[in-house]
Amino acid sequence: MAGTGGPVATFSVWDYVVFAGIILGAAGIGLFQAIRGRKETSSAEFLLGGRQMTAVPVAMSLTASFMSGITVIGTPAEAYRFGAAFWIFGFAYAIMSIITAEIFVPLFYRLGITSAYEYLEMRFSRPIRIIGTTMYIVQTALYTGLVIYAPALALNQITGLNLWGVLIATGAVCIVYCTLGGLKAVIWTDVLQMVIMLAGFVAVIARGAVLQGGLGKIWEDARNGGRLEAFDFDPDPLKRHTFWTITIGGSIMWVSIYSINQSQVQRYISCKTLTHAKMSLYVNMVGLWVTVSLAVFSGLTMYSIYKNCDPFTNGDVTTSDQLLPYLVMDILAAFPGIPGLFVAAAYSGTLSTVSSSINALVAVTMEDFIVPLWKNLSPKQVTWLNMGLSVFFGGLCIGMAGVASLMGSVLQAALSIFGMISGPLLGLYLLGMLFRTTNSTGGLIGMIIGLVLTLWVGIGAQIYPPTAEKTNPLPLSIENCNRTISQNYTTVAPWTSPVTLATDPTVRPALADSWYSLSYLYFCLLGTVSTIISGLVISMITGGCKQEKLNSDLFVRKSDLICFSSKSETSTTKEKIPSDFHMGMDNAGFTDSPSDVICKESEKATKL
Repeated sequence: MAGTGGPVATFSVWDYVVFAGIILGAAGIGLFQAIRGRKETSSAEFLLGGRQMTAVPVAMSLTASFMSGITVIGTPAEAYRFGAAFWIFGFAYAIMSIITAEIFVPLFYRLGITSAYEYLEMRFSRPIRIIGTTMYIVQTALYTGLVIYAPALALNQITGLNLWGVLIATGAVCIVYCTLGGLKAVIWTDVLQMVIMLAGFVAVIARGAVLQGGLGKIWEDARNGGRLEAFDFDPDPLKRHTFWTITIGGSIMWVSIYSINQSQVQRYISCKTLTHAKMSLYVNMVGLWVTVSLAVFSGLTMYSIYKNCDPFTNGDVTTSDQLLPYLVMDILAAFPGIPGLFVAAAYSGTLSTVSSSINALVAVTMEDFIVPLWKNLSPKQVTWLNMGLSVFFGGLCIGMAGVASLMGSVLQAALSIFGMISGPLLGLYLLGMLFRTTNSTGGLIGMIIGLVLTLWVGIGAQIYPPTAEKTNPLPLSIENCNRTISQNYTTVAPWTSPVTLATDPTVRPALADSWYSLSYLYFCLLGTVSTIISGLVISMITGGCKQEKLNSDLFVRKSDLICFSSKSETSTTKEKIPSDFHMGMDNAGFTDSPSDVICKESEKATKL
């Protein structure tokens, strides 16, 4: 009986049929797009969908890309254990959407770039572009490994599906439709997967409402259990989730994900007009609201059912990330095919994120490494390289799943990765876009300082997790369970970080309860602010921007704000710069940076 603990049912034949059918359907979309676009074999078609995508499918793809299996598995567990504070991320999503749509989208769209890191070469220098791309590849490989591993592990232990079999199958399906269909296949598959993800949440909530006597009863149980006390206005930066950490730190973190992450940039610059590009982000904002609301309410539904018998404390599951799959098998096993739908929802989130990552990794590798070195590649060679890199990065992401298993609680670990690496990168972009006095030296040193600080605090927090006083876990009960556990069982570690590197948990350095306890949502803010401040100071010390003129296309304009364009053409910035210079090289090797060339080209135009 639901809510009393003990073992639950496993997959039925119909569950396997539904699960396999949905996954094969995703692969089928990739094959369809490959056949449909077989005459269009250019790199722009493969990586950017021919820049002819429209707002709604791109918006759903933007949402699905980072609303992954981690969201399906991790967010309900977060709400179950810590309450509905995660709902406040709705404010962060709104702030992120406005900043990205009104500041970053017009600039990138105007430049007509394929790789987001092309901007770093145009504004600073080629070495900075290479460093930025390398940081992105490391971050994406780690995150994607986590995305593949965490849901597979949780669902494996609940459903009995073979762990590595599912891991390899997940990667194989993504490789197939990324390799054959390119970005169009990724986007249209994301649309399907987004619908399935939301259907999985709805199934859990609907069944829970039936069992508990309505949505009102679920809400009442959540309130009585302290799960609705979301608005904590304590300014303490060491507390894990408060109104301020989520709205300020969370906003900056999501800006770093949506504004400069290649997976996201690649989507909105694939839109056929600037209007579609901007609208895709605003529609995506609504999609994020709906997704996080359903995920949090699924967690509250789970609390209502298990308020008197916590499966984790009772020993029915071994990690918090297995709670929702356990609930599904507990309350939905009587409906053949529905558990299969939920598992497909979790893996749809995984597939959408992995496929997005593979496609973006291919794009930056081609644009930032291969094309500058081999400029005379034929279209056929480019096509084969795109496909070959898709296979390579798919295999790499599967391999990184093993490393990701050491990262701890999936939701926090995933967001921490972005904070530690994307924060300094965001600071670098803002230095280039907003401050004309910033030079390459200041940008590079500023980013290094920001990265050192975020890695220091992030790795320290992994080794010495914050105490319960800072994370504020809410109480749970096992008084109505059918069976109880031994007195030696502990519930502390898995709610924070089940894998730590500390040899003796009783020995904590002085920094453990101060610096290392900084809320993980402030990692990105720390990296961004420290990069900007140190970058500006170093630039002033080293002479500032010595170019007399910089192309205005490289900076945020007042006209970009709240402005929509129906023109499909992008800026001719690239056309103004000779192709040799655009890649920062000529036949003899390295030459002036693109920002130098832009200055010179602007001066020529002025004289003319």
